[in-house]
Amino acid sequence: MCGREKTKQAVANIKNLISKYRHAWILSYFILYLACFFYLEQTIQKKFHIITYPIDLAIPFCEYFIIPYLFWFAYIALGIGYFFIWSKQDYYKLCAFLFTGMTVFLIVSYVYPNGHYLRPLGFSHDNWCIRAVEWLYEADTATNLFPSIHVYNSLGVHIAITHSERLKEKKFCKGVSFAVCVLIILSTMFLKQHSVFDVVTAFIMAAIMHYFIYRQAYQKVAAAFRVDKQKKRRALHGLRM
Repeated sequence: MCGREKTKQAVANIKNLISKYRHAWILSYFILYLACFFYLEQTIQKKFHIITYPIDLAIPFCEYFIIPYLFWFAYIALGIGYFFIWSKQDYYKLCAFLFTGMTVFLIVSYVYPNGHYLRPLGFSHDNWCIRAVEWLYEADTATNLFPSIHVYNSLGVHIAITHSERLKEKKFCKGVSFAVCVLIILSTMFLKQHSVFDVVTAFIMAAIMHYFIYRQAYQKVAAAFRVDKQKKRRALHGLRM
């Protein structure tokens, strides 16, 4: 194969790859989200509504929950990545679920600045988990907390896994996902990152989005979209006749 043919083949392969994974453009939302999140982190630091309930004070601090808390990033990335590659429909549903909730969170944080003073003032001992918690406290302020995105997104990924036809018979996968999801949710409270209120509101929002994404509304929108596509095809076919 000559150099020109190799170049053409390479270009064709790139075009095919772009066409196959063009649904990646949706992930650009993360750029917008992070920009807004860091803006809120910088502007909401002193004046905010304190969200604390007696049950929050009864939950002990446990530094070992930093492990599932940080594993959250891998859990979300793996969930999105799996469906991105293997199931475009599940990928779109998951992105709609996650991004809608994350947008609501940003709006709530801007309209109703919130935070808490649940974090321990100091630590009586030292280990690598404590040092990781100290790093977390420095990187992420105790503001902009509800609904908890750690909790909401974890629920979103687990819901996507349980509703996936491709993973329908993968009981072990679902079991592992459930365990990871539960540990992440618990970690938000045992690390004093979130109050119980943040967790409850995340569950409420997840329940609402579960109905709209995985129940009635999504099926209606998808059905309407398919009908519209069929009408366009018939119209184009009529023009060709």
